[in-house]
Amino acid sequence: MPLAADGFLYLRILDSLDLNMFRLRATCPFFWKVFRFQPFSYEPLIIQMSKCTDEEKIFDLIERNKATLSAKQVGHAFNVLWQLQRQKASSLQNAKCVRDHPQFSTLYNLTTNKIKSMTDDTLVNVLYIAPRFAVAVHDPLVESLVAEAWRRLERFDINVLAKFSACLADQHLYYSPVMGKIADIVNRKLESVQDLRSLSILMINISSLISQRFQEKLIKKTELLFDTIDSSQINTARKIVQFLGGVKGTHYPLLERCNKVFLNNWMDLDLDFISNILTIYQFLQFYSFEFISVARKRLTKMIPSLDHPESFVKLFVALGPVAGPQEKQQLKSTLLLMSEKLTSRQALAVVEAMEQMESRDSQLIKKIASVLHENLEKYGPIELLKITQALIFLHFQSKEVFMKLRELLLSSLEGSIHLRNTISLLRALSMLPSTHSDEAVLSRVEALLPQCDLRGLTDCATSVLKWVEDDHMYSGRVTGKQLKLLQKLDHCGRQRLQQSNSLPLLWEELKFVKGDWFHESVLEDTIVALLRLKDEINYTNVANIATFISRTNYLSASLLDRIAAVVVQQIEKIHPSSILAIILPFTVLNYDPPQRDEFFGLCMQRLHSHLGTLDPLMLVFLGLSFATLEYFPEDLLKAIFNIQFLARLDSQLEILGSLLNSKVQFRLMELNRAVCLECPEFQIPWFHDRFCQQQHNKDTGIMNGAQQQLYKILAEVLGGPNFVKASVFSPYYHRVDFECILDKRKKPLSYGNHNTTLGKPGRMYWESNIKIVGSSLPPGAERIAFEFLDSRAFCKNIPHLKGKSAMKKRHLEILGYRVIQIPHFEWNSMALSIQDAHVDYLRQRIFGDGKS
Repeated sequence: MPLAADGFLYLRILDSLDLNMFRLRATCPFFWKVFRFQPFSYEPLIIQMSKCTDEEKIFDLIERNKATLSAKQVGHAFNVLWQLQRQKASSLQNAKCVRDHPQFSTLYNLTTNKIKSMTDDTLVNVLYIAPRFAVAVHDPLVESLVAEAWRRLERFDINVLAKFSACLADQHLYYSPVMGKIADIVNRKLESVQDLRSLSILMINISSLISQRFQEKLIKKTELLFDTIDSSQINTARKIVQFLGGVKGTHYPLLERCNKVFLNNWMDLDLDFISNILTIYQFLQFYSFEFISVARKRLTKMIPSLDHPESFVKLFVALGPVAGPQEKQQLKSTLLLMSEKLTSRQALAVVEAMEQMESRDSQLIKKIASVLHENLEKYGPIELLKITQALIFLHFQSKEVFMKLRELLLSSLEGSIHLRNTISLLRALSMLPSTHSDEAVLSRVEALLPQCDLRGLTDCATSVLKWVEDDHMYSGRVTGKQLKLLQKLDHCGRQRLQQSNSLPLLWEELKFVKGDWFHESVLEDTIVALLRLKDEINYTNVANIATFISRTNYLSASLLDRIAAVVVQQIEKIHPSSILAIILPFTVLNYDPPQRDEFFGLCMQRLHSHLGTLDPLMLVFLGLSFATLEYFPEDLLKAIFNIQFLARLDSQLEILGSLLNSKVQFRLMELNRAVCLECPEFQIPWFHDRFCQQQHNKDTGIMNGAQQQLYKILAEVLGGPNFVKASVFSPYYHRVDFECILDKRKKPLSYGNHNTTLGKPGRMYWESNIKIVGSSLPPGAERIAFEFLDSRAFCKNIPHLKGKSAMKKRHLEILGYRVIQIPHFEWNSMALSIQDAHVDYLRQRIFGDGKS
């Protein structure tokens, strides 16, 4: 075709387009208006929205296209606004600006009109985003979205269901009927669920509504799906840990797997993440030295970069309790500079962290106490209790602060109606210095008792006993009201125990109880209740019951035999981390179950493959527990006594509080001593000479009244004070109350002849490498150790020697001593009520048949 013809055809087409456009403008002016404003953009509206770089452009598109926006486009507009919002530094302020924008109401109205036509995913997504732009949870739009989602609930796939549950959780609707319906759907469809990320979200949000059995199903499903997630999915692992924290479930296999994910991705962990996980681990009493080490490393690097009080306080709370001395000083110095900017919440978090850190920085304590003092009216009852506990622990002294605290506690008590809050206020009141009770407070306690569980009764009793003690100290009297109240507490406690018919429910009350009242008044009734329910002891609760028994010092052979039987039958279901708790009551109470060897052997077998991964502290305590029971597993001892393990333990000791640090070192020494004395064939060296010498130098050698009486009568029996030595340290540093030496004719030898002085020696009178005491004595002579045993050496209910005292006797005998143990109940008995009877008693023990 010629070029001229082509040009003519092109002009005809343009004329036709102009004509059609004119007709369109005349017949459809609305369409022409829209068309006129976007002559150059032929991209779909969703793509145009996605390219917007600020909210104004989004709202401009919404305004120009509001007549034609579809449900999908409305949902996408919310998506883009949310993505832009997340990029803002001051997100809260920006959210309000977006909410107040004139075109947001246009989007709001469009959304309201298109709810029915939205897809499930769009519907829930809009519900998730709208509150993040300051749309109130009771707003008609949000209520309409929730109602529509509720109608569609059964058809939601797992991802949409999870997101909807998160929306409800944001609105604090954890106990709502719709959340209950979600829990029911998850329960029915759990077998078909394959997405652990979505399941973990659901688990957190429905955790308040599920039964123990449902929890176990969810945990089992999580274990099955765990390997399907990528090892870098730390958020899914975090949600699983949060779920376990929410249901108070210390499920060690899952915690360990999640912990491994955190360790593999430790460089990606931020302050909020670490803070959250450390809090949950502490709550669940799950200890991971490796996680604490990497958390400490990450957090320490953040110290110079955080200068805002909110973020720095979070760092202080997370890092402070595990920081080294240098880092602690940095934290305290920085916090001191910003202390006046702290809010009431931040000050409370700091003082609790200082309590954990065992801090004694008087300047910082004074600054934080000042902030607390200014804001006392803002705190609730439980927070006031925490403040009182922390200030007293930190040895803070201020009459003004404590007087204001007392006034506030009393006024809060008058209006308190919540049981737990009221008990917290009572506990805080009883802790205050120079406290005393009045009739109104005692009447309030009495009114509470019928509502209290065992934990509440224990807290009330602790408070009343403190008031009784203080009143007796300051006024020399105890009121009839106080005595009547203590009697009523005893009655309520016994009655509650008699009515217990479920071991899991009883344990929920028992796990927090402690104090003199419980052990003196209702312990025996508690053992009776446990015996009645002992058939309910199984692998899920055996460690809990064992822990409780080890705290009571009450020897019940029937309960311990049941524990041993459960372990033997179900050992494969018991996690290695629970073995220490299970062994402990047998160690403390010095009790061997009928199947002793099988029981200990299976426990050790369960530990065997985990010796390289268990916490170093736990291994030390396990080793000593077994050793106390005369059980020395070689694999366990070799795992502890090697250079690599001890170096790891040293690193861990650096981040422990001073009390726990000292306790661990002392337990390691005791284990080292036990192995050297009882298992010399293992050839494990004694390396605690310097540590023990330091402890020896701190020992005052001061005798109590009973020991002074015993010393005086021993001197009389043996022929004078130069024939008896007090506060002696044996080889391997066992402290012996008194010591004497008899020659081969059973005649006492004077210590003057052996260059020793009366009382505590200035130095050891043997070489530390001499293992047998008798080797330094004249031929045929014997060294006798006298041990006065007070009530702490025996079980609470029967005169049965506890494990620690029994082991000490074994060790002294190995060292060559003849050991004479003098129980307090014999020494203070009516049969020995006069001095002559004491003299005859000791003479018979020393010179009689030779038995101790």
